[in-house]
Amino acid sequence: MKKYILFIALIALTAFNLQAQRTTRVNAIRANNFGVIYSLPKTTFEVTVLVKKNTYQRGEFFQYSQRFIGVDPITENRMVHTLEDILVVNKGVANAENSFMVEFRANTVMPFVHLREDGVIASINSEPVFDTTSTMNIPEGQTASANPRRFLTQETLMAGSIARQAELVARQIFDLRRSRNDILTGESDAMPPDGNAYRVVMEQIDLQEKALTELFAGSEQTEYFTQTFTVIPDERDINRMVIARLSERLGLVDADNLAGEPIYLSLRNRTPRVEMQLSERDLRRLESKLSEGLVYNIPGKANLTIEFRNRTLKNTEVDVVQYGSQDVLTRRMFDNNRQPIRILFHPELGAIRQIIQ
Repeated sequence: MKKYILFIALIALTAFNLQAQRTTRVNAIRANNFGVIYSLPKTTFEVTVLVKKNTYQRGEFFQYSQRFIGVDPITENRMVHTLEDILVVNKGVANAENSFMVEFRANTVMPFVHLREDGVIASINSEPVFDTTSTMNIPEGQTASANPRRFLTQETLMAGSIARQAELVARQIFDLRRSRNDILTGESDAMPPDGNAYRVVMEQIDLQEKALTELFAGSEQTEYFTQTFTVIPDERDINRMVIARLSERLGLVDADNLAGEPIYLSLRNRTPRVEMQLSERDLRRLESKLSEGLVYNIPGKANLTIEFRNRTLKNTEVDVVQYGSQDVLTRRMFDNNRQPIRILFHPELGAIRQIIQ
């Protein structure tokens, strides 16, 4: 049996989707003996992890924060990574061990097959239809404020001690608050002449107050990152496989890096497997059937769960080709010259979506 294969996908999810939906039309003509070679896929799971990184930076005057402006400051520089979301996408990759040829009779009316770039079958005698793929919504981060030293007065810059600088900056903060309040109440001696000027003035006051306040309270910057891991199951269940680890300080790390806490993935087959005892004669008939008709997948059902810190982050039913079986459409189905059969597949599964006669 094949072992589980786990690797980091370096291609962005959206780019992969666009690539997967490009197909090539292959005509069944005399030059290829009216046959088209195609592959069926096997199931892979792309697990995309969204991580939030908070960077906390203490302010230059943090020790005077309570004394001058009455707020609790950030007292140490640190980074904190948290797991925010998980997206699981069922992807089918070409299985080299499941390549077949669909053959048409010479008098069939212009038969053709659409294949993905990797050779996986998408449709016969029809334009392919692709399933909608879920995407992850990545929030916007929070950047640091403007450099507060841009707004310091000459008196503050020339002050002889940190304590004196802190006192002068605190006065500047309260002056900004008083100016905002005067404008809001209409008591300012220099009221903005119109609505646009009012907006600009208030934005500048808010910007300066926030930047100067961060000299005391400290600043927080937020960034979001995604990383995708690909899991390819075999015919066995997966029981709490570590696909990655998350460290509060380092972020996402490799599965074997004990600096982080594990993210577990489990996959349990929900399709009963029927064992058939076939005679040699039956086996020959089955091989002949597979060699002459159109082979397609019948995926099995499975339960997929992802856990982190004793919490279940994802629990969903999925289709898994490796847990299912295969069947065949007989070659006779393609013999109707007046109305050629059209077949649409689920390309990610190799299963039949629709047969149109």
